[in-house]
Amino acid sequence: MKQIKVIAIFTLSFLCVGMKTDTPKPSMYHKGWVDFNKNGVKDVFEDPKAHIDARVSNLISLMNVDEKTCQLTTLYGFARVLEDEFPTPNWKNRVWKDGIANIDEHLNTIWNQEKTHTPYAFPYSTHAEAINKVQKWFIEETRMGIPVDFTNEGVHGLCHEKATPLPAPIGIGSTWNKALVYKAGTVVGREAKALGYTNVYAPILDVARDQRWGRVLECYGEEPFHIAEMGKQMVNGIQSQGVASTIKHFAVYSIPKGARDGDARTDPHVAPREMHQLHLYPFERVIKEASPMGVMSSYNDYDGVPVTASPYFLTELLREQYGFDGYVVSDSEAVEYVSEKHHVAKDYKEAVRQVIEAGLNVRTTFRTPESFIEPLRELIAEGKISMKTIDSRVADVLRVKFRLGLFDTPYVENPKASDKLVHTQADEDFSKQINRESLVLLKNDNNLLPLDINKVKNILVTGPLADEVSFTFSRYGPAFNPSVSVYQGIKKYAGNKAQVHFEKGCDIIDPDWPRSEIIPTPLSKEEQASIDAAVEKAKQSDIIIAVVGEDEKRVGETKSRTSLGLPGRQFQLVQALYATGKPVVLVLINGQPLTINWENKFLPAILEAWFPSTAAGEVIAETLFGDYNPGGKLSVTFPKSVGQIPLNFPFKPGSQAGQPGAGPNGYGNTRVLGPLYPFGYGLSYTTFEYSDLVVNQKTKQSQSAIEVSFKVKNTGKRAGDEVVQLYLKDKVSSVTTYESQLRGFDRVPLQPGETKTINMTLQPDDLRILDINMNWTVEPGTFEVLIGSSSVDIHLQKEFEILPLND
Repeated sequence: MKQIKVIAIFTLSFLCVGMKTDTPKPSMYHKGWVDFNKNGVKDVFEDPKAHIDARVSNLISLMNVDEKTCQLTTLYGFARVLEDEFPTPNWKNRVWKDGIANIDEHLNTIWNQEKTHTPYAFPYSTHAEAINKVQKWFIEETRMGIPVDFTNEGVHGLCHEKATPLPAPIGIGSTWNKALVYKAGTVVGREAKALGYTNVYAPILDVARDQRWGRVLECYGEEPFHIAEMGKQMVNGIQSQGVASTIKHFAVYSIPKGARDGDARTDPHVAPREMHQLHLYPFERVIKEASPMGVMSSYNDYDGVPVTASPYFLTELLREQYGFDGYVVSDSEAVEYVSEKHHVAKDYKEAVRQVIEAGLNVRTTFRTPESFIEPLRELIAEGKISMKTIDSRVADVLRVKFRLGLFDTPYVENPKASDKLVHTQADEDFSKQINRESLVLLKNDNNLLPLDINKVKNILVTGPLADEVSFTFSRYGPAFNPSVSVYQGIKKYAGNKAQVHFEKGCDIIDPDWPRSEIIPTPLSKEEQASIDAAVEKAKQSDIIIAVVGEDEKRVGETKSRTSLGLPGRQFQLVQALYATGKPVVLVLINGQPLTINWENKFLPAILEAWFPSTAAGEVIAETLFGDYNPGGKLSVTFPKSVGQIPLNFPFKPGSQAGQPGAGPNGYGNTRVLGPLYPFGYGLSYTTFEYSDLVVNQKTKQSQSAIEVSFKVKNTGKRAGDEVVQLYLKDKVSSVTTYESQLRGFDRVPLQPGETKTINMTLQPDDLRILDINMNWTVEPGTFEVLIGSSSVDIHLQKEFEILPLND
């Protein structure tokens, strides 16, 4: 009865999606099933009651080689590769006349790519109807009628016009709020489903270990446990809405040599044990615990072998060890690089053979589907790829389509409903909250913050990012939402209580940047005049709010940096403002840690905002003036100098130690030591106290769970959030392991004077290491639980012991 109801709804909606002159073929649509291959018989694959494996097997048995190969590539959507917004007669002359695996980013609109702008993205119902029309063509006009998996990006919120915006992933990571990240996933998944997308390319699980790398912005942080916990919540949230989550970029993608990720994109220097314990850890955890339906393979090599052409990565690790049962898409150009960049294939055709044999399911890049399908068909005809291999790769794709329900309800059932399901008022409120929780207070001398709006009468908001909003949008996020700059947000907040003035002060970069970072050039007359104008207004102000950092042109994909100082003339502006003697509050807009040593030494207050989304000005103003108490923590280490890199958490004993200035091996100090701000660091407008650590072992054997509890109290006068962090130290092991590792965290809201008991559980896998024989094991010995408010600010600690099995 339930199935009949679903199909009835689908049939009604199908008739009402703006296709009045294109009547559906009644012979296809039956009570309770769809005759996709139009043979008048309910085949097993068309039977909603049949087991998925049986449906997949049956469908493959009915497909010809052309149809199978079409399920192994992506058709990029309108204005990228697809020239048409809707089906045309010429589609019958293109390779996708036999179907297609997925269509990516069709009619979504990317904010800074004008060619992608389309009237069919918004209103939302218009897009849902458009997707139905494209889907209808594939179902009714191809022989087998296999539905399309419509994919889209989603790391900053769904990449669609006016969808709900989210801050950059580095900001999401800084919330340390698992429930909030799950909610973010449900928003992205719900909006995707309502708009007709069935697969979201999110989250990014890369471990960002080089702060110069441009895509630190799009990662949750540098620590694998933290990334796994956040990533698991995002996947679960997205897939709870009936759409697939495709995690990326597998694997060892986030540490290109010297952070050179533009034309280089190769040669990560990572040892095997480190690869498994750091870079693969989030992928293994998320695959095993959240079962994402997609994985994107990366375009880099590992130890000389391109990942996308590696049976070890795509088959042995992903499927045999981790249990991945979805389908693998390639990152853009990953297949082409096998021959063109890595040179391990004599030509592109050989590259195609290698990736299919390795375990790739779907080639995805900004090239025509024919460019992959034609050489693939030649390889099959030449006997260089077996049909058994092809059938296996196709089965993975079809299995996901069945799991998504595309063979039961292939269309958006109620397109009009999308207008009420996407970017609701509740979603907008949530967007502001996740932006608030992403803010990290880095410095607050003498409690300068929060500012009292009743005591500051003249406020200067200055800096190149003060009245800018471009950083609130992303190529991987929504377009065209109204956005509020920091200056406008503060001006609105102040109302008639204070005078708020603006002076830009300088541009984000100087004309010679980035060369000027290594060969400084004098300020031009115009640059000096701009700084002077800001200084004159600063002298008349009670407080200076300087908004500085990076914008979307200075950070992101292929935009790694040489230096991590403030770009352009921003440092000179900040120094000049400080010289006025007026208090300066620094607001950072940036996508990666910055080496703000002078700023940290001399300025009284610094607020890290990362790349917030469109509510930037509103939430930053609320925070500066105390309506919101910042509680975020850094998910990545801030080095003092690029000369310290690599400098991260976790780290091996002694790897980030000091220098012996005296003694038999002491010859003086020649380095700057320690981080500017450590992993897990963040201040609050209130204070917290930790007490009563209890470590409870049911047994001392390695497979027992270990219960940890402690208390945290808000000892200040303001409500606030504390991110409590549990670290684990393995005192002695068969191989050198990390000084300590994060193994638990929680974001805890507390009223003034309130105490909460925090309970965490250490599972056996939390204690495991790759031993001297490269086997995962929990070794007997002494461990130490460390409870703190950052990786260095430890308040409580207690040891426990794991006994050998024969004890």
